[in-house]
Amino acid sequence: MKFNQFFICLLLYLPFNLFGQDIELYQQFNGRYDYTAIGNTLNQFENNLDQSFCGTLPSSQANLNLSPSSTIVAAYLYWAGSGFGDTNVSLNGSSIDAQQTYTVQYSDALNGVLTYFSCFADVTEQIISQGNTTYELSNLDISETLINNPGYCNNRTNFAGWSIYVVFEDSTLPLNQLSIFQGLEIIDRNVQEKIIVLDNLNVIDNQNAKIGFLAWEGDNSLNFGESLSINDNILSNPPLNLADNAFNGTNTFTNSNTFYNCDLDVYNIQNNIQIGDTSATIKMTTGAFDSNGVFRADLIIINNIITVLNSQLPDATITIDDYVVNCGSLEIELDYTVYNVNATDVLPANTPIAFYADNLLIGQTTTQNSIAIGESENGTITLSIPNFLEDDFLLTVIVDDDGFNNGFVTEINEDNNLAESQIELLTIPPIQILPSAVSCDEGFNSAVFNLTTIFFEVVDTSAAITFYTSIEDLEQNENEILNPDSYSNTTNPQTIYVKVATPPCYEIYQFDILVENCPPYIPEGFSPNDDGYNDWFNIQGLYDIFEQHELLIYNRLGTLIFEGNNSKPWDGKANKGLNNLGKLLPVGTYYYILNLNDPNYKSLQGWVYMNY
Repeated sequence: MKFNQFFICLLLYLPFNLFGQDIELYQQFNGRYDYTAIGNTLNQFENNLDQSFCGTLPSSQANLNLSPSSTIVAAYLYWAGSGFGDTNVSLNGSSIDAQQTYTVQYSDALNGVLTYFSCFADVTEQIISQGNTTYELSNLDISETLINNPGYCNNRTNFAGWSIYVVFEDSTLPLNQLSIFQGLEIIDRNVQEKIIVLDNLNVIDNQNAKIGFLAWEGDNSLNFGESLSINDNILSNPPLNLADNAFNGTNTFTNSNTFYNCDLDVYNIQNNIQIGDTSATIKMTTGAFDSNGVFRADLIIINNIITVLNSQLPDATITIDDYVVNCGSLEIELDYTVYNVNATDVLPANTPIAFYADNLLIGQTTTQNSIAIGESENGTITLSIPNFLEDDFLLTVIVDDDGFNNGFVTEINEDNNLAESQIELLTIPPIQILPSAVSCDEGFNSAVFNLTTIFFEVVDTSAAITFYTSIEDLEQNENEILNPDSYSNTTNPQTIYVKVATPPCYEIYQFDILVENCPPYIPEGFSPNDDGYNDWFNIQGLYDIFEQHELLIYNRLGTLIFEGNNSKPWDGKANKGLNNLGKLLPVGTYYYILNLNDPNYKSLQGWVYMNY
């Protein structure tokens, strides 16, 4: 007998995406949402009542009739049967490939290992396009499986069927939390119950709260301890679904009891969940002792569970939108967005946000405004990175976090509050020191330098270069030297900083330019005749260079006739002795002594000829 069979759950065989078969949350909708379901069996009769057939029907139909005020937002197709799976079917003539395939297995002493499958596909676009109409599923073919392994029919577990869940939005609905759980699990005499806990609820109204499920292989004639309960309250919907026979080949949406070896049921649970509840426990069971004291159970393959609860909570999430790091800076300018999308309540203002670098708190802020359902708020913050952290670190941003991993806002989902990004600071290599450049003083400790030539004599690069007189100007791209090929220094010595573009950042070089006094050039004669040429004793490289110099002029008799300095050159007239008459001295040879008053130079002396 079927109820004496036992099953061993093995690992899931997945020809498509690798999904575990445990029933777990697949999708959640928060807002003014509800759902309906359609589907049909491909079995001619219930297996435990009629052994006259082994195959399944080639197709079956179901009608979708949604209210005109309802807007379809999602539609999911499930199909299932005996074997490893037919992963391609047709819906109203359109080919549908499985996006996920689940399998479960059990081993029977008489029939060996038997496998059962369920496939899933998102058919939202097709259902939106075709709307209210008759839907026919075809090409679900398990005949080869049944032929090659007669154990399915011998064991009366040959079945096939399908269902479409349609999620819709309607402005007349309350704010609901609609949760779809899916996978594929067996409950039987060995695994007698399945428990699912819904956390993060805030039930504000229990009107029209409901739970539905899709299960396979249930038999009306095998009612041994089958129950569906929420918060330990067993659900029933007589006469269609009795408290001890939850899985009995029925379709609540059409009030049908000929949904052979399939169950597509929904229960009102408004009396089983209370206002203020923050969680709900769903339990499915099978197994009981019969009147003869023999323990028996039906084989139930649970495919999905769906709940609709009037739960009013926000759901804060955050994204890192952009960030700016500057070369050599330990600061990050970060753009982020806080969302309240998958929510049924407003996210309050002043919700805290914490920023971590490698788990070290480096910044905090809050949301500025209340964020409505489906809305978001942008923000910008400047974060300072401690200099003891590595240049490459993980930046973590968490909304509803006080900086000590504590949250204040009760949310629909407490596990989706963070965003992360690997950040690399733009470090500047150490400044490279180049040899100094020296030039002769051209006056007042200044000279003209070709900075470009000085740099390229030492550094070979094709990168763009710019020159600055301070490291601050270089870092801020301010006050660039605009004439580097002909630059007059402003101090002596002066440091020149060179920025070499090496994306994404740059290199820095520096060198000093120095001005020194070079030996003056003393002419052998001059002619103070006011012709504009050599009208004074012009000692080149002396004036405004050796600014403390002393010039002494003597006549041929050794008499001092002139004493000059930086502001008093010799113009051929005397300013000492008897000849100090303000007139030009006679043509002739005069003796000079030039005291440079520079520790690097001795006094210079010689003869100069003056002629008119």
